[in-house]
Amino acid sequence: MKIVLLGPPGAGKGTQAKMLAKQLQLPHISTGDLLRQNVAQGTELGNQAQDFMNRGALVPDELVSKMLDERFTQPDVKKGFILDGYPRTLNQAKVLDTLLQARNMLIDLVVYLDTSESVIIQRLSGRLACSVCGTNFHTQNMPPKKPMTCDHCQGSLYQRQDDKEETIRKRLEVYRKEFSPLFDYYEARKKLHRIPADGDSKIVLDTIIGLCAKRQDDSVKI
Repeated sequence: MKIVLLGPPGAGKGTQAKMLAKQLQLPHISTGDLLRQNVAQGTELGNQAQDFMNRGALVPDELVSKMLDERFTQPDVKKGFILDGYPRTLNQAKVLDTLLQARNMLIDLVVYLDTSESVIIQRLSGRLACSVCGTNFHTQNMPPKKPMTCDHCQGSLYQRQDDKEETIRKRLEVYRKEFSPLFDYYEARKKLHRIPADGDSKIVLDTIIGLCAKRQDDSVKI
């Protein structure tokens, strides 16, 4: 089962991807993690990406797609994978299809985590990160034991610039413009399933697992 999880910032893609990967025993592939791993390991692609990052520039789609292509060569993806947060644009979706088709693979299911703006703002604006070890907390959902202090290393907690309400609203506006063609692309291919994701993460997970089971049943019937 090859699954793509989509949704706006704060929809819970990473959380659901991790739980789903564990439940279905499939690898969780995050392009952000891939990028960090390549940079940390000093691979050729990682070094190229680092050059862009050092200049404060975005890493080009071409480099990210090459990292993905290499990831798809690894044996653990033969049974499937959970792809988290990619593609973000129509062009990336087309590139992804090309990469997979070259390996005789197809996306089985695209799940859009439909989350309201008020919930997204509550989730993101409450996030705190440790300035030392990077551990994440939340002012309401997962508060630190001691205010603004990391439970693990006692480092100072801070709010990322991207997690301030005004910035979040701007990010959502950009996301909606970029996502609209992507939504149409997968809907036309009958891959897209839109599920409400404002509620409890376990309920969202159970809904996704139900979609996976139905997709597998339909494939057997075909």
